[in-house]
Amino acid sequence: MKAIISAAILSVGIIVMGWFIKSGIDNFANKDRKVNVKGLAEQEVEADKVTWPITSKELGNDLPELYNKIGQTQGKIKSFLLKNGIKEDELSVNAPHVVDLNAREYGDRNQPNRYIVTSVITVTSRNVKQVRAIIAKQGDLLKEGVAIVDGGYENPIKYEYVSFMEMKPKMMEEAIENAEKTAQQFAKNSHSTLNKIVSADQGQFSIENRDDNTPWIKKMRVVTTITYSLKD
Repeated sequence: MKAIISAAILSVGIIVMGWFIKSGIDNFANKDRKVNVKGLAEQEVEADKVTWPITSKELGNDLPELYNKIGQTQGKIKSFLLKNGIKEDELSVNAPHVVDLNAREYGDRNQPNRYIVTSVITVTSRNVKQVRAIIAKQGDLLKEGVAIVDGGYENPIKYEYVSFMEMKPKMMEEAIENAEKTAQQFAKNSHSTLNKIVSADQGQFSIENRDDNTPWIKKMRVVTTITYSLKD
C-alpha cells in the first residue's frame, strides 16, 4: 500500500514538474517576442501670436537732424498702427541704432552719407489676423513719406503657436492609438496576440511652418515609439 501511495505521489510530482518545465519553456520562447512600432499624429493650426518688427532707416551726415527725422518717422508709424487697431501695450520702440561708416577700418571715407540710423518698432500681438491685415496695408505709409525696409534675418516677422500645450494630451492620445493599430496589425499578420507595453518613448513635438508662403499656418507633429510584447 505504501508503495502504491509513493508511486502516486511521484507520478503527481512528475506531472507538476512537467507542467512547470513546459510553462518555463513557453515563457522563455515568448519573452523576446516583441514588436516596436511608431505612432504619428499631425495637425495644422493657425498661429496665435505674431511679432512684427517694423524697420526704417535714415541716411545723412548730421546726427541731430537724423535723430529728428527718425523721431518723426516713429511718430507716423505709431499713429498708423494705433489708427488701425493696434494697442499701446502691443508696441515697443527700440533705441535708434547708429552706424558711422567713417569709423569702419576698411570703409570708403568718400561716401555721400556718413551715418545710417536704424529704428525698429515692434508689434507683438495675439490678434494675428488683425496684424496680417495691417501688414497688407503698410503701403499707406509711403503716402506719408515713410519707407519700411526689409528687416532681414535680424528682424523677421515671426509667427508662433503658443497654445500647443493645450493640444498636447489629445495629440499624444492619437499617436498612441495609431501605434497600437499598427502593432495589432503586425500581431494579426504574425498569428500572435498583442500583450503588454514593454517600453514607450513619448518623442518630441515639433511645430513648423506648413510652407514658406504661409508662415502663419503651422504644422504640429508628434511621433511616439512603443514596444509591445507578443504572445500566442
